[in-house]
Amino acid sequence: MEEKTAIKIKRIEELRDLIDYHNKRYYQLDDPEISDFEYDHLMRELIALENQYAEHIDINVSPTQRVGAAPLEKFDSIPHLSPMLSLSNAFSEEEIISFDERIKRLLNTQEDISFVVEPKLDGIGVNLLYEKGVFKSGSTRGDGAIGEDITQNLRTIHSIPLKMDSVPAIAGAIPDLIEIRGEVYIGTDTFKELNRQRIAGGDTAFANPRNAAAGSLRQLDSRITAKRPLDIFCYAMGFAEGISFRTHWDFLQGLADWGFSVNPHIRKAEDIHECIAYYREMIARRETLPYEIDGTVIKVDSTDIRRHLGSVSRSPRWAIACKFAATQATTVIEDIVIQIGRTGVLTPVALMKPVRVGGVMVSRATLHNQDEIDRKNIHIGDTVIVQRAGDVIPEIVKTVEPSEKDSEDPFRIPDTCPICGSRIVRLEGESAHRCINLDCPAQIRENITHFVSRGGMDIDGLGEKLISQMSERGIIGDPADLYYLTEDNLTGLERMGNVSARNLLSSLEKSKTPPLEKFIFSLGIRHTGEHISKILARRFATLDNIMSASEETLLSIKEIGPEIAGSITTFFREPSNLKTMERLKKAGVKPVEGHIASGGLSGKTFVLTGTLEKFSRNRAKEIIESLGGNVSSSVTKNTDYVVVGISPGSKLDKASRLEIPVIDEEEFLEITGQGVRGKE
Repeated sequence: MEEKTAIKIKRIEELRDLIDYHNKRYYQLDDPEISDFEYDHLMRELIALENQYAEHIDINVSPTQRVGAAPLEKFDSIPHLSPMLSLSNAFSEEEIISFDERIKRLLNTQEDISFVVEPKLDGIGVNLLYEKGVFKSGSTRGDGAIGEDITQNLRTIHSIPLKMDSVPAIAGAIPDLIEIRGEVYIGTDTFKELNRQRIAGGDTAFANPRNAAAGSLRQLDSRITAKRPLDIFCYAMGFAEGISFRTHWDFLQGLADWGFSVNPHIRKAEDIHECIAYYREMIARRETLPYEIDGTVIKVDSTDIRRHLGSVSRSPRWAIACKFAATQATTVIEDIVIQIGRTGVLTPVALMKPVRVGGVMVSRATLHNQDEIDRKNIHIGDTVIVQRAGDVIPEIVKTVEPSEKDSEDPFRIPDTCPICGSRIVRLEGESAHRCINLDCPAQIRENITHFVSRGGMDIDGLGEKLISQMSERGIIGDPADLYYLTEDNLTGLERMGNVSARNLLSSLEKSKTPPLEKFIFSLGIRHTGEHISKILARRFATLDNIMSASEETLLSIKEIGPEIAGSITTFFREPSNLKTMERLKKAGVKPVEGHIASGGLSGKTFVLTGTLEKFSRNRAKEIIESLGGNVSSSVTKNTDYVVVGISPGSKLDKASRLEIPVIDEEEFLEITGQGVRGKE
């Protein structure tokens, strides 16, 4: 029994790492590797295991305790006044019925529930903040609690009102403060025209409307965004001050009166059977709509019932996304190639005869690992069904016509690295095959790309193409080599003149004193992302302290488990890594030292709810972390304090149920020894 429990706990840790990785690919890089369908099932498996082993839920690291992924660092961050939650998913009519039954059980009623049903647009969720009717700021979803400031880009979208229309008929007319949630998208016809123009101008065509919308919103130059045919439908309210609505339907009418675009296909449903009828109708109408949708959304209409139902983990209990079945097509696998990532993982990729799937031409699909290939019995030459599950990334569903060579020519991941020829290993308990040569050119390129990224050393002018070029010519072999480059090294490269070379050298010089947490993240230590890097910097203050920390010392930190501690100590014992660190030091790279967090809040976990008057949430978080505490977005039995501001949400109710201490701003300032200070 103990062995079975250990296996399950290990699976929980594997799923957390896997989901965190795919969150980054999807939210930060706009380059997902798996379908929404596969991601949803990974999340479901993790939720089920954590429910079974509740004592192993870690509020700081488990993605079930988060809404999404960490924000991009291309823009300033903006905290949402209320979380932008993700929706749970239903993949069949049976699951839609189960959603209704679950609500009735929670409400202890057999009465039919009234809903509002909406098309689920395949776009980018945004949060719009209005103060006294004037558009103040706009942000992406980010991790649900904090998004990226894309205000200037959103201002270029004409369907977003810069000032709300005043309608006296609405209770309270214009609210003092309100968050409006919406989905930015590009219509199918305008998308085709956009791609036609890009191709005519010599640019690469966008893969699909969602990618085009995401790329447009994340332009640092809003003049580029203004040229993109972005549109928006608004559908929800976040935090609001000075106004309230009895039902969601009333709110939608108010939205339209204020001048916001509301989808014309949204309607009321008197019971769950009308919701299912709407779901079927949208499946039939899907191809005729002027924008892409990947499902429908069902929401409880009554505000009071919503408040009673509340939320669990990352999703509200009162709403569900009903996903459409994936669009599929049949094609032939022409070859299987190997890609090598930063950590040496070999990923098999199927190269297929190009086929149109869901309006997009598909020619590649990841096969994940050897186990997946064996499970689906995939071979070169097979005729297979490929789908864009969730209408995002292609995946092979199954073989429908095996190749004649199936029995004699099965595909196997090679025993030696196709790039450097080194031995390939598969560690016990892992599905991944790895190249263990730290000097493998493929890994070197990926490592250096990670090192210079915005989350790391943030070196302008160093893109993947330039790094590949320098690596192929033997100019750089590890991150330290970057700081020994000369103008002569650079001017011989493609598209690199004297001015560009001097600019790059200047960027390298400016990057030599990064914050300690960014430097640690840039090293690419396995299992050590931005969150753990920040914890290490706060706990140890200097690079030397981190490098010399024992595994036992690392394990004493609440957020660090055996796997992370082992990765960190192994990294700083590896001779080649130590050599790189010494060369970085000699080149003048010196991370900015911090102060060791200490004080009465060490190990304490805080949750902030409501609007704080005396200081901002960011300032409160800084205070807590500077004194050794942690800030979480959700209330659990491990929460030590809930800090309450104006108009607290359901977190206050949950804190009361769990008998967790609730404090106001004055008490918070007293506990932290800050005294009263102005809002920052």
